Amino acid sequence: MPPKSRSYDPVKVRAALAAQTGALRAAVHALTAEDLARPTRLGDWTVRELVAHLALQIGWVPRHIDGPLEGRAELSLLQWVAGVGGLAPLLDAGTREHTAEAFDGPPAEVAEAFADETALLTDFLAGAEAADPARRFEIRLGSMTLADMLVTRLVETVVHADDLAHALGLTDFPHDRQAVAAVTRLLADAFADRAPGGAVELRVPPYAVVQAVEGPRHTRGTPPNVVETDPLTWIRLAAGRAGWADAVDTAAVTASGERSDIGGLLPVLH
Repeated sequence: MPPKSRSYDPVKVRAALAAQTGALRAAVHALTAEDLARPTRLGDWTVRELVAHLALQIGWVPRHIDGPLEGRAELSLLQWVAGVGGLAPLLDAGTREHTAEAFDGPPAEVAEAFADETALLTDFLAGAEAADPARRFEIRLGSMTLADMLVTRLVETVVHADDLAHALGLTDFPHDRQAVAAVTRLLADAFADRAPGGAVELRVPPYAVVQAVEGPRHTRGTPPNVVETDPLTWIRLAAGRAGWADAVDTAAVTASGERSDIGGLLPVLH
């Protein structure tokens, strides 16, 4: 059986995903030709490739909802976090192909193509299919409930919206609050799953507190080893967008206790 994952309210997930994709649609609509050519922190992808990749991820569920079920093994959210990095070469190839096919034009055409993908998703989220709790969805890694699959779309849209904001030099991207909350909790749980134990308490107020790392477990009072940071910094650390040492040096993270250096256990999402 796959490891147990936290449950997420499907109604809130659908609302958060619709809001987060709406914020992305507005950001893409404002891009200029110069913006599309900007480099990103994702290898040699420019903003153009990043936008094409986001479009693929946003439109994936509605475009494949009627795909055949092949009986793949059940996949939990924690297993998805641990395994999705192995699909990087495939995702890169798909992104480059999608860029050439639909996102290689001027900004207005890019914005229109992106809007088409977000419309596919928002229309799907508003329909009865998205609300079916028994529905399953298969990807290369395994078979997920549709509700969990939509949580993975929150991860894609929040992490890559932050990539877009970084490429454009924006410090105030209007992330949906519930989307950030869900992604923060999932990546905190994934960290605890990767490094089980009770020696370190990871705090990401106001959304998540988990205990992790092998060693003596505290039972009351102030834990001897505490790591605390804000949600976006945690997401960047967990997704490999920020380095542990830099985050500590700039006080974006506070870490106290001899076991609180968790840099060697990051990232959890590749």
